[in-house]
Amino acid sequence: MSNNRGRGLQANVLGTFDTVVMAVAGSAPAYSLAATTAVLVGAVGLASPAALLYCAIPMLGIALAFSYLSRIDVNAGASYSWVGRTLHPFLGFISGWALVISATIFMVAGSLPAGSMTLALFDEKLADNTALSTVVGAAWFLVMLGVVLGGARLTVRAQLLMSGVELGILALFAVLAVFHTDNARAFDWSWLGFSHFDGVSGFASGALLAAFYYWGWDVTSNLSEETRNSRRTTGLAGLIGVGIVFLLFEVFTIAVNIILSSQQIEDNDANVLAVLGDEIWPGWGGKLLIVSVMLSTIATLETTLIQVTRSLFAMGRDRTMPAALGRVHRTWNTPWVAIVVVGAVALAMFIASNALGSVGEILSDAISAIGLQIAVYYGLAGLAVVVAYRKMLLKSVGNFLLGGLWPLFGALFMFWIFVESLGELDGAAIGIGIGGLAVGLVPMLWYWRQGSDYYRPAKLDATHAVEADYVPDGAGAPSRLHEGLPTDF
Repeated sequence: MSNNRGRGLQANVLGTFDTVVMAVAGSAPAYSLAATTAVLVGAVGLASPAALLYCAIPMLGIALAFSYLSRIDVNAGASYSWVGRTLHPFLGFISGWALVISATIFMVAGSLPAGSMTLALFDEKLADNTALSTVVGAAWFLVMLGVVLGGARLTVRAQLLMSGVELGILALFAVLAVFHTDNARAFDWSWLGFSHFDGVSGFASGALLAAFYYWGWDVTSNLSEETRNSRRTTGLAGLIGVGIVFLLFEVFTIAVNIILSSQQIEDNDANVLAVLGDEIWPGWGGKLLIVSVMLSTIATLETTLIQVTRSLFAMGRDRTMPAALGRVHRTWNTPWVAIVVVGAVALAMFIASNALGSVGEILSDAISAIGLQIAVYYGLAGLAVVVAYRKMLLKSVGNFLLGGLWPLFGALFMFWIFVESLGELDGAAIGIGIGGLAVGLVPMLWYWRQGSDYYRPAKLDATHAVEADYVPDGAGAPSRLHEGLPTDF
């Protein structure tokens, strides 16, 4: 590891507000609603608000796990570092790899809608052209690649603009939906209960899709080395982010149930929000919501790029992946090699995905596959916090509930939906999901044989977290808050 102690990422760039914006943008409320609502309704019907509600409770447990773990280990790799230092380095690597693979798949799955939404603003028919959508989506992807390469400050400024407009439009339509009178059906409290699920397996498949809705708020942890007072800020921002997107998801999913017929939802599987917008505000509504989805998709491409490149940066720095990935650009303070590699791989996958079929088909398999991978790394983080805080859990009710019981429940829930949904998913989704994870065994075993220090970790223990932090040779003891800490631990 000693050769790789070059430059670190730029410390103290992001404040609390910036980080909350990144958490909300990471979950991409408008994109998630547009791309996933039809898939969710197809899986659980009118129970879609219930699936989102019952997934939010364990998801908050995982957000608490991230919050507690980021207090004792500031690392751009987040769960990759935490799981490796608590449970086992192999599990830590798989945790980081699950994020890398899911984020890479998402960049293809997310760029297609970015392209088709942009085209839909000009002509609805153009939006169905997969080849053209791919070209426009790839162009947006390259723009975001440039923004992420340009540094954390530029990234946040772009994010504030895109997410600000997106959330403003969503808030407007949330209010308009409440006063909309021409409804397909009346609101029913049973939509928030268990009665509409098709048994346990139906609930599990709904929960797996709901996990995809929420996924992305944890980008705050990958930005921890670039955040002011990150031990407090990153976890808090993640929790606030989950809360905000939960409210948006519930309002819009209930609105879809009330205002749209089953046929309308089925016929518009790639963009339910545009149809909802037209119903609420004929003429302008659809266009405005298309703008919000387009901005949301582009914004979440940016946060996903941050997650995958910061994770690869941490892996390169630890020599669990090629060391070049840990290189930081002299001017921009960004992991430029990781960014270029991810860009090249994603563009190659865009071209390959064109052969797979329509936008809707590609999205459906990709979302299910990503759901499996999210369940793995979220679940492992939920277990990691219990191990890291095991000696402190009985010292207060807060520690026991928020640092132990709730994250543990979240972890068990994630593993349960992973196992339960394997029986429900089709071969393509399972192949992408499990196959993607299996590929990670190759670099893991290779770099383990090479003797990377990551595989001989200093154990993470909340009771003496500061003493346990890895300190580079010749450096003094780390400060308690890691304010401005160079990022090579």
